[in-house]
Amino acid sequence: MEPASDNVTRLLRAAGEGDLQAENDLLRAVYAELRQMAQAWMARTPPGQTLQATALVHEAFVRMTGRDKDGWENRAHFFFAASRAMRDILVERARAKAAVKRGGGRHRVDLDKLSLATEAPDEDLLALDGALRRFEAHYPWEHRIVMLRFFAGMTNEETAQAMATPLRTIERDWRFARAWLRDALITESDDT
Repeated sequence: MEPASDNVTRLLRAAGEGDLQAENDLLRAVYAELRQMAQAWMARTPPGQTLQATALVHEAFVRMTGRDKDGWENRAHFFFAASRAMRDILVERARAKAAVKRGGGRHRVDLDKLSLATEAPDEDLLALDGALRRFEAHYPWEHRIVMLRFFAGMTNEETAQAMATPLRTIERDWRFARAWLRDALITESDDT
């Protein structure tokens, strides 16, 4: 029997070559993990969110298979792309909601309150997205860790395994990323 990660990698390659059956098989193979990622995020969103985890998974998968599917190198890269797609969807929804409800205004964001276990108001998500975009430009490796930890809801151990990196490296880079983002968010809120 083929290991799950090898099966996903094989399906990724076939889907990248345009095999529609492989694309369908890929969704079945990773659906539970994608749904778990989406549920973890949805559990942290403010009350009143109309998007359901299932819809988030399907919208993210449709986006991912509509572009860049030939660029997936392996399972970790695929889940990073899934994290990014989910983040983009949530940010787009937050922007639309903030534009309508809040007039697009900004306010101070406390990164400590924006932990994995708390709710993130739409304005906080938008501020975080801006900081993440700047962070990615300077620290792409650490940005991938943030995407897997924060948006995919992976633990340090899961992130280390997905990125084939020692746990201590992930822990160190995760601390650095959190500190950098905290400083960026504080600076941004002081400027507004």
